Amino acid sequence: MKIVDPAPAEIAGLAERYPEFLRPRLKTRIAPAATAAAILGLFVFGLVYLDFSPARLLDGLVALARFAALMVPPSPEGHFLLFAQSLAETLAIALLGTLTASILAFPFGLAGARNVVANPIIHFLVRRVLDIIRSVDTLVWALLWIAVVGLGPFAGVLAIASSDLGALGKLFAETLETGDARALEGVRAAGGARVQGVRFGILPQALPVLAGQALYFFESNTRSATIIGIVGAGGVGLHLYEAIRTLEWREVSFIVLMILVAVAIIDFGSSRLRAAMGAKSAG
Repeated sequence: MKIVDPAPAEIAGLAERYPEFLRPRLKTRIAPAATAAAILGLFVFGLVYLDFSPARLLDGLVALARFAALMVPPSPEGHFLLFAQSLAETLAIALLGTLTASILAFPFGLAGARNVVANPIIHFLVRRVLDIIRSVDTLVWALLWIAVVGLGPFAGVLAIASSDLGALGKLFAETLETGDARALEGVRAAGGARVQGVRFGILPQALPVLAGQALYFFESNTRSATIIGIVGAGGVGLHLYEAIRTLEWREVSFIVLMILVAVAIIDFGSSRLRAAMGAKSAG
């Protein structure tokens, strides 16, 4: 079937009768351009305010290349056992911190989910408490806990747990809210109480997702535990900082490689676990 284009006169007539559809308003046409111009202006202002210049960037890249050359070949310089022990301490900090945060975040997630706790006041208060906790960075938590309990891995575990409590609590609550409501309704229709509906209707479908989120945070916390170690919260971060401060670049590259290998192994293992839990949940 041949499609015949409408005559120009008909198009003009339609444009006169329905201008709001065929003739975009001036505001509609200007808004995207104004938004793009504002973003560009803000970007340029940021570059000027932060004293960014191509010359400084080039000098930094040259210095970075010089440092990279000094890092080859990586070598522990006789401190392999010390670095390995400190890396194990970093992994322990990440694991214990994530596990503690997950255990504490679970009841917060239940209380913050609308389909679990119907009281809007409790829901609002729990969500705001979680927002306040997760607004503080892990490094700040580490400095606070070091002032409270002193230097060492205990402060690192508390810092990881405090930081992740807010984030995991929010994620747990949102995951519980997105569960299939028909399972809860089925338990309630069979005569079960609300608690039984949550236990047998919501939790079975949410637990694999919650476990996957906790595993992902464990991966991330392996890197975070290295950073907080620089301020004295235990782990290999302190040795990394000392190697940089004393310009022992071969030790720096060796420690960085150790961290990369550990993170890669954890990432591979946790990815396999998440895939297995996802397949089990789908089945």
